Amino acid sequence: MTGLARRSIEDLAQDMRLNAAAFIVTIYGDVVVPRGGVLWTGTLIDLCGRVGINESLVRTAVSRLVAASQLTGERIGRRSYYRLRSSALAAFSEAADLLYGPDRPASGWQILHAPDLRPEDARRQRMGHMGGQVFIRPDRGQPLPPGALVFHAEPLTPDAALAGFWDLRALRDGYAGFMALFDGIDPAALTGAEALAARLLLVHAYRFVLLRDPRLPAGHLPADWNGPQARALFRRLYLGLTPAAQAHVAASCEGADGFLPAETEATARRRAGLLHAA
Repeated sequence: MTGLARRSIEDLAQDMRLNAAAFIVTIYGDVVVPRGGVLWTGTLIDLCGRVGINESLVRTAVSRLVAASQLTGERIGRRSYYRLRSSALAAFSEAADLLYGPDRPASGWQILHAPDLRPEDARRQRMGHMGGQVFIRPDRGQPLPPGALVFHAEPLTPDAALAGFWDLRALRDGYAGFMALFDGIDPAALTGAEALAARLLLVHAYRFVLLRDPRLPAGHLPADWNGPQARALFRRLYLGLTPAAQAHVAASCEGADGFLPAETEATARRRAGLLHAA
């Protein structure tokens, strides 16, 4: 059974066509940040190798992340270690809140006139485009873009037509693809190393779709919206994989002070957030 599970994880990684730098970001976000933020390069190479990313690609990706001011390195003896730069932590924190925390209902809508906002930045902030320089998003107290004027609207009468301001078809297809990839994973069939690799792949694939999702109120979504089913699958598998994955972290993942702990206050909060919302 273990051999079959191992091959399925290798096939899963191959089907996902992983980008090395993006996968390293996932490793730091899921494993390293809640355990002090520092990881030995040898551990990073091993984790990436388990999903088919070779050492040369890892070293090239790390160099690019350093150049992009996302990672910074230090040497202790003959070993190299990397940590997140403080400038990257805010983005990691936002992603962690979406991945592991309970959903925060919107209080209404923000309708923004943002003459200096580029379309790609609006999409990254999950805004719908109403025309010209006017954008809309659920109001969850987000900070405003520089130079933007905002109009706050109370919750509107449920109307699926609002979904037209976003490309929800692409998001729905993304969630469907995520579920097709992971629906057959059985956490009980995996070793600790396999469970950690599977959990990293799970987070990586789900993060890619979730960070583009505006999380519209249910009454404004099409009838065939599959976001809740994808969320339920993510929670079930993440919680099921975590015991074996965290035991493997403690046995094999090294930071500057030795092996990383299986659990910290931060990882416990993440698990509690998923349990609360399940």
